Amino acid sequence: MPGAAAATATAQRAGGNASAPAAARGQGASRRRLRAFDTAAGRFLLQLLAVLVFFLLWEAGVRAGWISEFLIGKPSGIWAIFIKSVMDGSLLWDTGYTLFEALLGFVAGTAIGSVLGLAMWYSVFVARLVEPFIVAINSVPKIALAPIVLLWFGTGLVSKVALVVSMTAVVALIAAYQAAKDADKDLQALLYSMGGSKHQIFYGVIVPSALPAIIANFRINIGLGLVGAVVGEFISSKYGLGHLIYTASSLYDLNSVWVGLFVLMLVGFLLYHAIDALERNLLPWKLDDGRPHIQV
Repeated sequence: MPGAAAATATAQRAGGNASAPAAARGQGASRRRLRAFDTAAGRFLLQLLAVLVFFLLWEAGVRAGWISEFLIGKPSGIWAIFIKSVMDGSLLWDTGYTLFEALLGFVAGTAIGSVLGLAMWYSVFVARLVEPFIVAINSVPKIALAPIVLLWFGTGLVSKVALVVSMTAVVALIAAYQAAKDADKDLQALLYSMGGSKHQIFYGVIVPSALPAIIANFRINIGLGLVGAVVGEFISSKYGLGHLIYTASSLYDLNSVWVGLFVLMLVGFLLYHAIDALERNLLPWKLDDGRPHIQV
């Protein structure tokens, strides 16, 4: 009996030892398959597959009667309206109009806010004096300013750009001033001790130190630019994606509403990656670890 028990234990150990390499090979194969998808092309395929599955399930749900086409819309109907709007040029015109408003206001607001934020570094007294007003203005939802802006500037292009400027300038100002305050104090003291003027310290230390934060803030402001343009078009406009969405929703045309929303998503996605490419070119030392840098 002792001999039989020993033989059984030996057989179990042998079986365990034999199964260990098989398990290791299985884990290695799984890791290789995962690495195959951990590339730009692999991730794109997975993302595309997820989008296709989402729309297929949506379409199937509508056709099966589980989802209300009147309240939710239908992917095939959205696609049909998208193609029709592209072919007659109306969607391209609306997209270009909204994009022009957003970009013009984004550039103006970001430039004004960044310059003022950096300039506040020159005087601590002035910065402390105006800080409560900046906080108060920033606490007001900028969408609430839309009726006043439209009353002042009318219902044309200027009012939409002014609304975008009002939404982006304060954010850029706060980001630039905070970055200027956080600049290397030791380096500033060193330049002071070597006889450097305040202007030399500003251009030699403050601006280079604040530049990464200012450019990173572009990601936030470009989204605010689109929001401002669309909100202005909601209130009063003859063109633009906001006008398209508002008009379609008032007619309960959910498919057209989704067309406008999906195009806005695409525009925002492309602008985000355009700014990401700009940051990589201007600040290559910031993004050198190969990991995604998402800021929302």
